[in-house]
This record gives sequence, C-alpha cells and structure tokens, in this order.
Amino acid sequence: MSDFNDQELPLMEEFYSLQGEGFYAGRPAYFIRLAGCDVGCHWCDVKESWDANKHSKVLVSELVQRVLKSGTGLVVITGGEPAMYDLTLLTESLRSAGTEIAIETSGAYSLKGHFDWVCLSPKKFKMPLEENYKKAHELKMIIFNKHDLVWAEELKQKINSSSKRYLQPEWDKRDEVLPIMLDYVKKNTEWTISLQTHKYLNIP
Repeated sequence: MSDFNDQELPLMEEFYSLQGEGFYAGRPAYFIRLAGCDVGCHWCDVKESWDANKHSKVLVSELVQRVLKSGTGLVVITGGEPAMYDLTLLTESLRSAGTEIAIETSGAYSLKGHFDWVCLSPKKFKMPLEENYKKAHELKMIIFNKHDLVWAEELKQKINSSSKRYLQPEWDKRDEVLPIMLDYVKKNTEWTISLQTHKYLNIP
C-alpha cells in the first residue's frame, strides 16, 4: 500500500472477531478502535480510549495491511469517537481493497470518509450534529433508564424512515431495563432490541 501518502491515527486496539450488536450482529469483522473521545459517557466500557495521548499512533498503510491479512470482508471503525479524525485515507484504502466499511459514532462530529454503514449511537453528553441524523443507516439507542425510551422516540423522528432502529440495554443495567424494553418493543414494533452478544459469548 505504498501508492498514496500515509497518515497516522491514534489506535487503542485492533482485533478480528464477531460484531456483537446492532445490524451486523454475528458477522465476522475486523475492529479498529481509535483513541480519543470528549463525549464522556459515565457508563462507557472503554474509558481507557478517551485520552488519545496514552495510545500509539499507527500508519494507515499498516492498518490496512493487517485488515487484508485477516481475510475479513467487513471493517468496523469505532472508538472512542472515531469521527474526531479525517478517515478519508483509511476508508478509501479499505474500499479499494474491496472491504465493506462501517463506523460506530455518537454523531458529535462531521463524518469525513466513505462509509457503507453508519451506526449512529447518540449520547446526551454531546449531541449529534443535525447533518448526521440523515446519514445514519442504523440508530442504536443505549437504554440506561426509562427516560431514555422517551429520548429514543424524539431522535427517531430525525432519521430516515429506512434506517434501522435498535434499543440496547446498558450492560450494567441490563437486568433492570430489559424487562421494560421487552414490553416496550412489543408495543412499539418499529424498534428491535440489540444485545451485546459478544459479552455473553466472552469474546472481544
């Protein structure tokens, strides 16, 4: 991959596993978790990703080579908040290699890059930019309490009618909120429940 100018991105971790949640749940995917986030969710399960300065920077060309070596057909770019960075070079390089590209973002920053699938997971601590609602292929709302269901309905009005809609229990609150969510989804059938199946399977 030496036919383009290179770029460094702060990388917390990368691994090949199964997508555990949302639309692509159960599909093999190579995860690129970029470091750096200023959204600050108190229930975030990867707080170690917040400070980009604590993680090494990696060349895009090296990342792409490792993705290709895995043999995957899907890359999930996550964080942290990956949209803090210009991902044009990374996504163009992956696309030219025939890889499908998904991003998981709070939507708090403009998306810079080419994505086949945008999972918008809004956070109250730093709301999405208006421009990102219509770019979402998937709206994934993390449910921590009953009021989050009200908030989910408000944001549902902002996305395209063709977008998938998921309610996902916050992991530490799952026993408390899942019964509420099950009842809610049966009455509001445009929503689907998403579970973090990778945690149940004890895989990355």
